[in-house]
Amino acid sequence: MSDEQTPEAIGEIVAACASKAKLAAPDLAGATDEAVDAAIGEMAARLHSGRARILAANAEDVAAAEAAGMSGGLLDRLRITEQRLDDMAEQLRLLASVPHPPQQTPVRDLDGGLRLVELRKPVGVIGANYEARPNVTVDVASQLVKSRNAGVLRTGSAALKSATALVKEVIAPALSDAGIDPDVIQLVPSPDRAAAGALVELPDLIPLVIVRGSGQTTRDLDRRAARHGVRTLAHADGGGVLYYDVKADPSRAEDLITRSLDRLGVCNRLNLLLVHRDIYEGALPGIQEALAKAGVTPSLPPHDHAIGYEWALDGDREATVTIAPVDSLTQAVRIANEDTSGLAAAIVTEDKAAADRFISGYTGTGVFWNAPTRLLDGFKLRGVPETGINLDRVPGPRGPVTFTDLALRQYAVLPA
Repeated sequence: MSDEQTPEAIGEIVAACASKAKLAAPDLAGATDEAVDAAIGEMAARLHSGRARILAANAEDVAAAEAAGMSGGLLDRLRITEQRLDDMAEQLRLLASVPHPPQQTPVRDLDGGLRLVELRKPVGVIGANYEARPNVTVDVASQLVKSRNAGVLRTGSAALKSATALVKEVIAPALSDAGIDPDVIQLVPSPDRAAAGALVELPDLIPLVIVRGSGQTTRDLDRRAARHGVRTLAHADGGGVLYYDVKADPSRAEDLITRSLDRLGVCNRLNLLLVHRDIYEGALPGIQEALAKAGVTPSLPPHDHAIGYEWALDGDREATVTIAPVDSLTQAVRIANEDTSGLAAAIVTEDKAAADRFISGYTGTGVFWNAPTRLLDGFKLRGVPETGINLDRVPGPRGPVTFTDLALRQYAVLPA
């Protein structure tokens, strides 16, 4: 390892990015609503004007990933297409049009001619760690700008050329054109994994980090951040659950199964299918036909893996769904709560009482009745891009996190 690549040197690179962002943060915090929305709108325009350079950079990333043997699902996440650029631009235009939340909200009058108001304040600098999903560069940066927070973005080596092109061709010039210091959004230039660790060890510069990606690496970063006094919005695991109830319409259930598997490398795809034992044998042929239509094979009992094993993370077997019979709706809810990530669960049934019991019992971030867990996505649910999906079981932002969640509450007592 060269001197330039030591963990200490990488830590200095991340700290330098954070210092730049912190220095520029007041410029964004004081920007007008019009300037913020103009910057986001200009990002959308530059996704079109700079698309040739963006696609060329992404093609280099994809070629390198293919040569390294990256799985199909992860390659799908990494790849930028003309259509995906158009979709990214449309999301930015919609975000620019969303009204800003009030910066001051009256709470109540106090004795002595005083009044209490609640103020929204930006966090300051927010970090974001994510892997081979270059579109997240724009998603997170736009959410940070809309919430008036500076940011330090870190992505893995697989997507670094794409992310660099997006910052250089889209984000930085759009901010400059709107009169906002482009230093408010920093991209860590190092592909080294040590940069992820450094990002969660700077509480005085980056008090909050969005940790995206799935698996043990993300959980380790979450714990590392806690040791250094850095708060996280962590998305470590995924995998959607579907419970096929005894009173389900088979054609509806099979359609949901197929629609839940349109993309295999995403966290909210169907991962575990629980089927009421009374209909299991009769429903299985239709289920297998629906899976075959999606190009997916079932993992049937007896399983040689944990029931909640997340197939999207298994490059060799990502085109798999676990199927298991359950004795009751209660058992299905228990498995979804205790043996899976808690990301999302759905019930397919024509029985409203059963659906109500399932919705009441499930404690994860999103619950669905006769709808696919693929809908657990910030843009699909809330009409704006997300920074990630927070799975914490404590008060605070939970589920798809958007710009409205990236603020601090401050109480102010003022003359009436």
